[in-house]
Amino acid sequence: MIAVAPNGARKQKDDHPALPISPAELAETAVQCRDAGACMIHLHVRDAGGGHSLDVDAYRLATTAVRDAVGPDMVIQITTEAVGIYTVDQQISMVQQVKPEAVSLAIRELCAGADDEIKAGQFFSWLNREKICPQYILYSVEDVMRFNSLRQRGVIPGDTVCVLFVLGRYSKTGASSPQELLPMLRAADDGIIWSVCAFGASEAACMLLAAELGGHARVGFENNMQLVSGELASDNSALITQVVDAVEPFQRSSASGMEARAIMQLSNR
Repeated sequence: MIAVAPNGARKQKDDHPALPISPAELAETAVQCRDAGACMIHLHVRDAGGGHSLDVDAYRLATTAVRDAVGPDMVIQITTEAVGIYTVDQQISMVQQVKPEAVSLAIRELCAGADDEIKAGQFFSWLNREKICPQYILYSVEDVMRFNSLRQRGVIPGDTVCVLFVLGRYSKTGASSPQELLPMLRAADDGIIWSVCAFGASEAACMLLAAELGGHARVGFENNMQLVSGELASDNSALITQVVDAVEPFQRSSASGMEARAIMQLSNR
């Protein structure tokens, strides 16, 4: 599975003129990335000033525009990222109102400590009942160990769950290294469907390792705008094409939207 994260919470047109922000731009990017081989789009929406937003109406507009453009060909995943602005209650309320097909959740935000486990567990169980696919975001081995504990104690339900290993988020340089994946993967319990995202020009190398080890990829302008050559990517779809071409020697082909739903067990939800 190749997901595209086309904009993120912070970057602006000054960072790249092809950065999609409006619903129409997100829809156009979704089509380009689907055609290049992406099966999922990870959406962030913005407020009127271009700032990060978890506005319910903004998400509904964006998801409708993307769905109208790509039909069932892509999984649409929204983010709950707080960016230091939103509380846990606001994050949960947004998801419960939008009721997306899929959602990304940072364990360290939604379940930071033992006092948060009851509320988080109730929310995670609600997602399961509503057949919304969560992808739990893990930034470190410590995050992985906490995630394992939450699963073992039933706070996170499901025999098989989706996770995203984020490489390099807290490195000194802000860049990622493929070697960061191995200790996180070794620490993880069985029964996970895992993907990787990475920062900087090493993004492609991280995706290659994920492909070799049986994982999945998330690329896009949220984390990186550079091609392997060092050149600035023309748009998000160029990063998708780069991954599709690179994983071919591993005899892995990019999943379609329907194949992704089967992998993520969305068809069973």
